[in-house]
Amino acid sequence: MSFHSMWAELLPVGRSSASGGYRRFAWTGADADCRAWFRQQAEARGLTYETDRNGNQWAWLGDPAAGNAVVTGSHLDSVPDGGAFDGPLGVVSAFAALDELRRRGARLTRPLGIVNFGDEEGARFGLACVGSRLTAGALTVEQAHRLTDADGITLPRAMEAAGHDPDAIGPDPERLGRIGAFVELHVEQGRALDLSGDPIGVASAIWPHGRWRFDFRGEANHAGTTRLADRRDPMLSYAETVLAARREAELAGAVATFGKIAVEPNGVNAIPSLVRGWLDSRAADQASLDTVVTGIEQAARAYATAHGVDLDVVRESFTPVVEFDHALRDEIARLLGSDTELTVPVLGTGAGHDAGILSGRVPTAMLFVRNPTGVSHSPAESAAEDDCVAGVNALADVLEGLART
Repeated sequence: MSFHSMWAELLPVGRSSASGGYRRFAWTGADADCRAWFRQQAEARGLTYETDRNGNQWAWLGDPAAGNAVVTGSHLDSVPDGGAFDGPLGVVSAFAALDELRRRGARLTRPLGIVNFGDEEGARFGLACVGSRLTAGALTVEQAHRLTDADGITLPRAMEAAGHDPDAIGPDPERLGRIGAFVELHVEQGRALDLSGDPIGVASAIWPHGRWRFDFRGEANHAGTTRLADRRDPMLSYAETVLAARREAELAGAVATFGKIAVEPNGVNAIPSLVRGWLDSRAADQASLDTVVTGIEQAARAYATAHGVDLDVVRESFTPVVEFDHALRDEIARLLGSDTELTVPVLGTGAGHDAGILSGRVPTAMLFVRNPTGVSHSPAESAAEDDCVAGVNALADVLEGLART
């Protein structure tokens, strides 16, 4: 099956007719359809298929127990109304690259694996990369069991309803021990390649990043009868904090985004009693990130005091800077540039990935495919067909070079 036919087959799954974006959330019907698609692709190619204890899907060419395997893949879930390419491009390209290797008659001496990591985006339970975090031991079983979606459904309940045993989840060092290298192909979530004119790039590092919850607590009251001077309105403090985040990020050359908000009682004619906002912030280095988040929190506390509002700030997740394996990165650049005129720029990224989670346990690397608009986490996310094919061929070159050594 060609890249194009696989892509066309997967494209309708979980797509909203209203927004044109995707709602492929972990352990839902759309997720089940994506997982069924993955299994069908594996079995159609005669690969050994398995689901691990954390719900991640694997397809193997060769015996993984032999160790030193070369693994590629990504994820199939999405953010709310996300784009088609973030995650699925890496999975579809993995199967297409295997097809290309077979077409070439490549002789591989190491096992080759393709993986679909579960719940990478964290759209349902609020924590990114749950499948890879559990596997790597970066998320404890106790922490995972406390994860809850907006409807109060816990992760264990959702997994059980989808037919997976939640009591089995946990670290999987034996599985990670089989992997000699993990290479994740991903659409670029920025415009660096578009600006440089290159279809393919290699990742150098993932910026340190985290999520913080700001709880502004005021006093609910009538919107029409309460004097402005008598109000303890948490929405004012929240709004001023959003503007402060933009200022702090600009000063540090970083990014800071309040992209999610919850309001109580959430009535048009009611002053809120609680405004809860989630901050996502990322920077090229730890010092810059600390400066940004500290500046935002200090401003938020000053605004809260001025409006008679209480404030709690909770760090919900954090990932330090991830430097991808230099030797693997350099080998990939050599493989891609050895027999072609393809330039291979090396660039950093502010987006988190399963490859970043695994980097502390196995040698990891990433390939990026050009995104002409730089838009991601949106239905406008795109990549040209020629660039997608170039990504498949580049991934095939890398897998062949690594798996025959």
